[in-house]
Amino acid sequence: MKYTFRQLEVFLAAARFQNITRAAESLAMSQSAASSALKELENQFNIQLFDRVGKRLQLNELGRLYRPRAEALLAQAQDLEQAFSKHSEVGALKVGATLTIGNYLAVGVMAQYMNTPTHPPVTLEVANTSTIAQRVRDFELDIGLIEGELQSPELEVIPWRGDKLVVFCSPEHPLARQQILDDDDLRQATWIMREPGSGTRQSFERGMHGLLPDLNVLLELEHTEAIKRAVEAGLGIGCLSEVVLADAFRRGSLVPLQAPEYRQFDRQFYFILHRQKYRSAGIDRWMELCREL
Repeated sequence: MKYTFRQLEVFLAAARFQNITRAAESLAMSQSAASSALKELENQFNIQLFDRVGKRLQLNELGRLYRPRAEALLAQAQDLEQAFSKHSEVGALKVGATLTIGNYLAVGVMAQYMNTPTHPPVTLEVANTSTIAQRVRDFELDIGLIEGELQSPELEVIPWRGDKLVVFCSPEHPLARQQILDDDDLRQATWIMREPGSGTRQSFERGMHGLLPDLNVLLELEHTEAIKRAVEAGLGIGCLSEVVLADAFRRGSLVPLQAPEYRQFDRQFYFILHRQKYRSAGIDRWMELCREL
């Protein structure tokens, strides 16, 4: 075999950081050793994997072609190493989740995943759907948990569980005394919304089809807790996942509003995986724990 796993690790780290010094630091190597490993890999096969612009390394067409295959090969090698050493069936995992899932569901799954004799670490990145999808496409996350519709030829989108958005307000809001809202109520209300690009905003806009140009949106916020606090303060009404609102409804600090029946706010949560990424035992275990929720 003309290449080593170490050379592949340097190649992938350089692809991620676009800088050989940062790639070397991530692998606990010297800059000269990492640079030599990458140069040897390219020289052995008379290829060039990067365009070099000053100190910046930019994957070229050939590098982009081989990156997913190198990623999959290293993942399989790491999984085989775990099996040989007879350690835990699951290993370290890099998970990405959208805000609703990350803040209200994923932490519980993390606790269960890490509760084994070897305590495999889990890193959790919380961001909106488009950011998580890009990180999975770039192999910077092993698996993503998203709440938005997604079309990408590079990603496998697997249904996980159902969810529903709920329109809500403070108990003192005038609409709190109204049994069922109509479209005029929705037009006249002041809205506190999630930001564009989030799965929640995507589902809301689908449910509000035909009304969007007429809606009065006062605030667009990235965090669900900030939206809840703004609605509690009487600044307007909101629309978030029932997962997010359950505790506030029980306390009575917020109340649900009944939207017209033809306004559908049902949606799906999904797993996303890169189609060329190796499905390790850790990924399978994570998905199993999620489905047990």
